[in-house]
Amino acid sequence: MSKKIGSALILLGFLAAFLLLIAGPLYRWQLLELGVAFTLLRWAAYVGVAAVVFIIVYLIWKRPRGARLAMLTLAAVAAFVSFYLPYQQLQTARSVPPIHDISTDLEQPPKFDAIAPLRADAPNPVAYPGEETAKQQREAYPDLAPMYVQQNQAQVFDAAMTVVKSMGWQLVASDREAGRIEATASTFWFGFKDDVVIRLRTENAQTRVDIRSKSRVGRSDVGKNAARIERFQQQLQGQL
Repeated sequence: MSKKIGSALILLGFLAAFLLLIAGPLYRWQLLELGVAFTLLRWAAYVGVAAVVFIIVYLIWKRPRGARLAMLTLAAVAAFVSFYLPYQQLQTARSVPPIHDISTDLEQPPKFDAIAPLRADAPNPVAYPGEETAKQQREAYPDLAPMYVQQNQAQVFDAAMTVVKSMGWQLVASDREAGRIEATASTFWFGFKDDVVIRLRTENAQTRVDIRSKSRVGRSDVGKNAARIERFQQQLQGQL
């Protein structure tokens, strides 16, 4: 009987990991709606925390050894990861404002042009949401601002194109003379698409670099767009 309980707990731990792993790909392959995929994540967390607790109790109770101990330990680790990753994502979401459109220019955010048709069916419209979003961005990311560099616009454009490629974004459109780049970044697990527009302008013998990153779905981007902009700015500075 105790061996059957142990085997069931091993299966429970790996079931949690299975739910965690399939949620993203099934949504990416359009086999599940987003709400159902998130439900799988919640159940992965519930099953995971239950499995960890029960496995710990079982280890104290039966003190298994050898291969069974190894399998129970592995199942417990898998179950803990299945709980921790969704929990960490939830805590991150609670720590940032529920916005999904981030720009270094809040007065005149760069507009999407070539990308606009690609967002025709996206839940989040292409237009900038307005002052309420800008206010929340200022409070959450006060250091997010345009870049000013000494190199001329053509040099900055070439460097920006290099960074876009190095970051793995899908280039949608580029105009060297206008100083404009549009691209799409996709998240690894769920394949969420976030659109990016980069705008270059000459101001006071310097090149001003503005970037806007906007999610196609979701009320909150969990801080991804701001992090993407900061990473782009760091890599662009390195290129220059």
